[in-house]
Amino acid sequence: MQFEDLRLLEPLRRAVREAGYSEPTAIQEAAIPHVLAGRDLLGCAQTGTGKTAAFALPILQKLGSHRARGARRPGAVRALVLCPTRELAQQIHDSFVTYGRHSGLTYAVIFGGVNQNPQAKALRAGIDILVATPGRLLDLLGQELVTLAAVETLVLDEADRMMDMGFLPDLRRILAQLPRERQTLLFSATMPTPIRELANKILRDPVPVQVSRVSSPAPTVAHWVHHVEKAAKPALLVELLAQSPGTRALVFTRTKHGANKLVRHLLGSGVNAAAIHGNKSQGARTRALAAFRSAETPVLVATDIAARGLDVDDISHVINYDLTADPETYVHRIGRTGRMGTKGTAVSFCTADERDDLKSIERLLQAPLQQVGRSSGNGHGVSPRQRGPERPPAGGPHWRGRRRRSQRSGPRGKAISQHAAS
Repeated sequence: MQFEDLRLLEPLRRAVREAGYSEPTAIQEAAIPHVLAGRDLLGCAQTGTGKTAAFALPILQKLGSHRARGARRPGAVRALVLCPTRELAQQIHDSFVTYGRHSGLTYAVIFGGVNQNPQAKALRAGIDILVATPGRLLDLLGQELVTLAAVETLVLDEADRMMDMGFLPDLRRILAQLPRERQTLLFSATMPTPIRELANKILRDPVPVQVSRVSSPAPTVAHWVHHVEKAAKPALLVELLAQSPGTRALVFTRTKHGANKLVRHLLGSGVNAAAIHGNKSQGARTRALAAFRSAETPVLVATDIAARGLDVDDISHVINYDLTADPETYVHRIGRTGRMGTKGTAVSFCTADERDDLKSIERLLQAPLQQVGRSSGNGHGVSPRQRGPERPPAGGPHWRGRRRRSQRSGPRGKAISQHAAS
């Protein structure tokens, strides 16, 4: 199927072509016709499947096709997209700017951690599409700087993540200010009972769209594990990264302090790296992401704040420096690589006290992680007698540069344009 087969208008098709895409992904092919038809939708899809474009493109078409509605009220919004993190909000906004570049529609993004004045200014004249995190939106609603009375379409993106982060009370307060007559789209990587209960309350006869098994990893990702002593992990990471100067790697740590400490070690070892976590200012996080996107900084060390919503091209490796105790978080972490059908590699460091976590992950994956080497704590992370098999055979975690993204992939909602529209 081509994008021309989805009944999208030419301005949208042109924007998609300019972004370099020709074929829709599975979630786009399944969701776009239903959204265009005005149906509510319950989408189960992981990040990296193209779900941002699955709702952005039809929303742009619907709003662009009936723009003449008289004077817009100050602070009024026609489409509202709610998501859990600042980074994801910015990326979704950038996607609307990219795909809507020929539509003449207006956009704004609001999130906490930054001065609200530019955001309030963007809202003052009223806008077509607002992307927001729940907390900052409630702040501006309380100041009567934005009104939701004219919302035609609501999108809840990464609903399970918002619930995990404790946003459910905020969501209920926001939902109470929305018109009852609206189109609602809910997307979630997993479908636990609380999400299904929320969906039953806010969706009307929704179309279910699922593009992969709940909590299943991308089939193009190879999973490897290094059994290593805790003290040997820093040296092992440096050794692996040194084997591939061109690799772009996302490294996950359990704590913010651990991320900062690991970055200091990497920099001291000659590896250009940066950290991103909740204690970083929004400016620092934005600069770190920009450097990672441009490959100026090839290694980004992150806590799980970056496990979802981080949309960066050609992440070849995800390294679980600290294993997570939650198997589904493992799936979300490695969802940063192997996207859109390209190959990716997930490498996990497993210490003795993390073996139960490893077993839980393997139960979810329904397969064991392939073992690369077992550390003796000799400072290199690999015992001398195992040095031979340290570099895995074909199909293992090769460390020789980034793989090119397929040219036949559909839009992923990637942050192509960084300028703001208001």
